Amino acid sequence: MLKRIRYQLVMFLAVIGPGLITANVDNDAGGIYTYSQAGAKWGYLPLWTLIPITLLLIVTQEMCSRMGAVTGKGLSDLIREEFGLRTTFFVMTALVVVNYTNIVSEFAGIASSLELFHISRYISVPICAVAVWLLVVRGSYRSVEKIFLVSCSIYVTYVISGILVKPDWGQAMIYSVKPVLMFEPTYITMIIAMVGTSIAPWMQFYLQAAVVEKGITAKEYTQSRIEVILGCILTDVVAFFIIVACAGAIWSHGPKDIKDATDAALGLKPFGQYAFLLFSVGLFNASFFAACILPLSTVYSVCEGLGFESGIDKRFNEAPVFYWLYTFLIAVGAGVILIPGFDLVKMILFSQVINGVLLPVILIFMTLLINKKSIMKEWTNSRFYNVVSWASVALMIGLTLALVAISIQDMRRGA
Repeated sequence: MLKRIRYQLVMFLAVIGPGLITANVDNDAGGIYTYSQAGAKWGYLPLWTLIPITLLLIVTQEMCSRMGAVTGKGLSDLIREEFGLRTTFFVMTALVVVNYTNIVSEFAGIASSLELFHISRYISVPICAVAVWLLVVRGSYRSVEKIFLVSCSIYVTYVISGILVKPDWGQAMIYSVKPVLMFEPTYITMIIAMVGTSIAPWMQFYLQAAVVEKGITAKEYTQSRIEVILGCILTDVVAFFIIVACAGAIWSHGPKDIKDATDAALGLKPFGQYAFLLFSVGLFNASFFAACILPLSTVYSVCEGLGFESGIDKRFNEAPVFYWLYTFLIAVGAGVILIPGFDLVKMILFSQVINGVLLPVILIFMTLLINKKSIMKEWTNSRFYNVVSWASVALMIGLTLALVAISIQDMRRGA
């Protein structure tokens, strides 16, 4: 028995990385802003969404990691093989557009978090862009993964910040299990944004590519599955504490629209310097972390889908398209932040909403692929997984249509 437990622990430590990293990057600058806005404007009401979001996150992430372990191929690679190059091209184009807005929001998070410490964005953004580029281009998969795992541990700052605020834990517990539905455009937009930032399309592509590059196979999949589920739970625990912190620090004094995540950090100042500092450090860590992962996820997806060489372990001359596209996304994403007067807040929120709009499209491809016995053999979805997956597609389409319908109605009333 002791030998078996020791073996399982060694196997778990061997596969740890892809699930924890992918799930934690989910709480990036856009995610922190979305959760902060939810808590600042709606208080504890949005907390109930985290339970279905966590379930959906576990199902989608488990599906992707299972496909990667069983097939040894990335998601975009499978889409190209099964649905053709034309379909893949359109999916990749949509993904690049969505991911680009996310990349911009990460550099916006870097700039705003360091401006809290009086460091100009014209200094912080170029330095961090170069650091992001060097980390991936000059590192190996193992070295980069270790750094990312260290970054994951820093998310505990949000848990501590939430505790220091001393929110109304009774209200937090009640609304964690009590659904609150309102047919109001801003509320529906917030729910779509929360789902979009919690279960972003880029995550599915990155996780599957990371599982493949790490060399995880069906043999190690039991341990990999545990790691993926653990990562999903931890990331939504962090989201819970961000919402609770902003509900306790900001909403309790009156509902407020915050301009960006730094507004949330400043809102914690009356509760002590440590609460403010921890939230700010967490914002910088999350933004820098995601600024590495999001371009990486994008180039993995595009190169796999279009048949180009990809991988951190490859040299620049072995995968030129992979590295040049990565360089381009970082340069252009960081460059936009330096444009005077650019509305970063609208782009951050817009990026989270279109994540939610694109998600059902990606889920459709994933569910169709994972149920193909020619690809997955005995590893196809169970009935429960299919019910959750198709229900999620229907829910996201329904929320998006409801948002459009209510917005049109409000425009007609205004006219």
